This record gives sequence, C-alpha cells and structure tokens, in this order.
Amino acid sequence: MKMITKVAEGMLLALTVAMFSMPASAQQATPHQQLIGLVDRQAAHFSATSKTIWDYAELGYQEEKSSALLQRELQAAGFRVQSGVAGEPTAFVASYGQGQPVIGILGEFDALPGLSQDATPVRKPISADAPGHACGHNLLGSGAALAAVALREYMERNRIPGTLRYFGTPAEEGGDGKVYMIRAGLFNDVDVVLHWHPGDQNYVFNGGMLAINTARFQFRGIAAHAAAAPDRGRSALDAIMLMGNGIEFLREHIPSDSRIHYIITNGGAAPNVVPDVAEMYLYARNPSSVVLNNVWGRILKIGQGAALMTETTLEVKDIGGDTNVVPNDVLAQVAQRNLEEVGGFRYTPGERQFAEELQRSLPPTEAGKLDSTATVLPLGARAGQASTDAGDVSWNVPTIGFRAATFVPGVVAHTWQAAASSGMSIGQKGMVVAAKALAITGADLFADAQLIADAKAEFRRQLNGNTYQSVVPEFQKPPLGYRNR
Repeated sequence: MKMITKVAEGMLLALTVAMFSMPASAQQATPHQQLIGLVDRQAAHFSATSKTIWDYAELGYQEEKSSALLQRELQAAGFRVQSGVAGEPTAFVASYGQGQPVIGILGEFDALPGLSQDATPVRKPISADAPGHACGHNLLGSGAALAAVALREYMERNRIPGTLRYFGTPAEEGGDGKVYMIRAGLFNDVDVVLHWHPGDQNYVFNGGMLAINTARFQFRGIAAHAAAAPDRGRSALDAIMLMGNGIEFLREHIPSDSRIHYIITNGGAAPNVVPDVAEMYLYARNPSSVVLNNVWGRILKIGQGAALMTETTLEVKDIGGDTNVVPNDVLAQVAQRNLEEVGGFRYTPGERQFAEELQRSLPPTEAGKLDSTATVLPLGARAGQASTDAGDVSWNVPTIGFRAATFVPGVVAHTWQAAASSGMSIGQKGMVVAAKALAITGADLFADAQLIADAKAEFRRQLNGNTYQSVVPEFQKPPLGYRNR
C-alpha cells in the first residue's frame, strides 16, 4: 500500500508540474479557442498554398499540381494519404485517427476556363483565354485543408478518438467528381460531412442549391455541297437549331424556377458544306431533382423530334448531373452558432481601396456594403442559385456547409472579379473564417455522439423515404479527357 501511495504521489506531482509548465492561456482555453488559435498559427502558410493553387489554375481532372500540393501538405501534417481514388487520378483521401465517429471535410481545387485574371481590381488576364480561379476553389481546397490540419493537431493533443478525413475532390465544375467517389464507396462509413464555399457573404449553407443535369447532344447527318447539291445533304446543324427553338418554346411550360442554358460546341466546318456533325452542350437545373428529371425527359423528346424532322441521328453523350443539397437543420443550428462565434473580418485601408475600385465594374445596384464581411447572416432558407456535386454527398451522408465572404461584396462566382478577389488577401481572410468554422464544428461532432445521432435522424427525416439516384449512367467512367464542361 505504501508503494502504491508513493507511485500515486509521484504521478500527482508530475501532473502538477506539467500543468504549471503550460502557458496560462493554454490551461484556460476552451476547445474552440484552442482550435481557433491553431488555425491562426497556420493561416499564413495555407494562404500561401491557396495563392500557389491560384497560380496553377488547373481545369477539372487536370489538377495534377494542385492535388499533389495539398496531398504533400496533409501528409506532412500527419495524415495518411490515398491517391488516385475512384478512378480519378487527382482525387485523394487523407485520413487521421481510427474508429468512429468518422467526420469528413470536402476540398476542391479546379479552375474555370477562359477566366484568367490578375489579382487587380480591373480586368487584366494573366494569359488570354487561360483558366482562372473564378469560383475560388483555390481557397476552398486550401481552407478545408487548414481546418483539417488544425483539427488533427487538436485531436492528437487532446487524445480525441475517431477518424478525420479530408476528401480531395476534383472537377466540381461540371465533372461530377464526387459522384464517382460516392460510387466507389468512399463515403459509406462517414458519419457527417462538412464543407464550405467562397462567396461574398458569411452564412450557413443549409441546402438550397439547384439540381443539375447536363449532356452533349450530338446530331449526325449527311454532308453535301451547300450550293450544288443541297438536296443530298441532311444538316446536323438544322437539327441543333430546331432543338434550340423547341427548348425556347418549352420554357413557358415548365416550372418557373427551372433554368436551361446551352452553347453550340460544333456548328459545322464551312458554310458551303452541309454539316454532317453538329453538337449542343446543355445544362438544365431546378431546386428539386425529381422536378428536374421530368423537365429533362421533355428536353430529350425535343432532341429526338429535331432528329426526326431533319432525318439525322442523335446521340446523347457525356451525361452528367448533381442532385440538390439535402438540408440538415440539426447541423445547421450548430454551424450557425459556430460561425457567429468566429465572426467575419474587416478590410484594411488597402483592401478597401481594392474593393471600391473593383466595385466600379459592377452594376451600381449590385455592389454590396464593404462592412458586410464583418457580419454573419441569420440562419434561414436561401434560394438556390447554382449547383454542386456536394449535393450528391448530402443524399448519402448528413452534411452541412458554410459560405464565407471571400469575394468583394456584390461579386458573383464565375467572373473575373471573383478570380481577382480569390488571388489576394480579401479572399484569404474569408478562407480563414471558413477554416475556423469548419474546425470547431468538427470538434463539436467528435465530442458529442448524441449530436451525430440527432443529425442522422434529421437526415432520414429530410429524405422522407426517397433514395439517392444519379443521372450519371452507371456504366460511365469519369470523363478525364473533358475540357471543363
């Protein structure tokens, strides 16, 4: 007994010495304060990482350098990295820890075609017609990695059980990268997924995105001399034009919250040759995947009718699509509280000057208040304006996301103004806000099994018996050769 008492006394003394050796701030810091401090400590490094990826500006499924850089960063921070997953060379999963719960964080890193832009408040392409990070995915992937690295260090310091995973997801811009990762079973054992996206305001992203179906409609006819023997030709371009007219008439007879937009990617080789091949590339969207699929069926019939009228043949190819985002009100409440705790940020005089000059390129009614970056919008439903393959994840795992003010207020994604904001300190500051919100929300999930259980119950309630279905054909492989659809 005396020996046991001496051992216990020794352990107590050692623990006391260790406590008094720690900085007072570390002894008193809450878990959230610890994590916010860890994010701040790494913020400059990952801001530089985001700028490097911004410089790379690689299109979907071609993000070799961007993906490799993030993999190196995560591996150096203590993650186990599995590369080239789901048949996608630039996709990867970085893991830390073991067992349940499994919390995932989504990262993206693809750019957009034709939106090269210097980090200046006036239009100035770095390279004409080259890609640019006009959706801020350089910030998205780096900010998610910053959150994951800080959360991993927190878990190690505090011996938090469970598994943390960073999903490096390529080709969000039309390539459906996450759809193929879901089919590969990479989310099967994940309990909750967290994500974020750049924007011009700070708020919780709880559903509200648009489902989208996409495809290339390729018509084939018969070539002929357009002047000498037009009667022998069967024009594939005529079929494209008729399909376009049919879609314009269709717009009046579909739900008004639907969107259809298209381009002609091949209209023929020369005016004096009846085009034997022509192609339309089309997107259709609606807040509901179910409603969208009904609209899609009518679009397909219009294409078939155009082929019948012109005696051409139609092939619908490169079919893609993402579902709407399933909300989760349980997770949204936690995320809102955490984002409000983190708060936004204010511009320096130099950033304010940049923002004011950039806003001159916007319609006067669209320019937002510059001080809005310091506020967090209240939780509430927001109409969908775009689409994301994070929606497909949300149909398989309870999911919640954040928007962070990385763009100058009033700037929308897929513009040169967004690319300019994403390449400088305004975007990087918003990225750090998102990283903090992700990290502390992840810590809450690891600490509270009941929160995860409640999120799963809410997930089942929101699905209401519906099951996940992707418009992407089961036989279709990732379109690795595409040029950013």
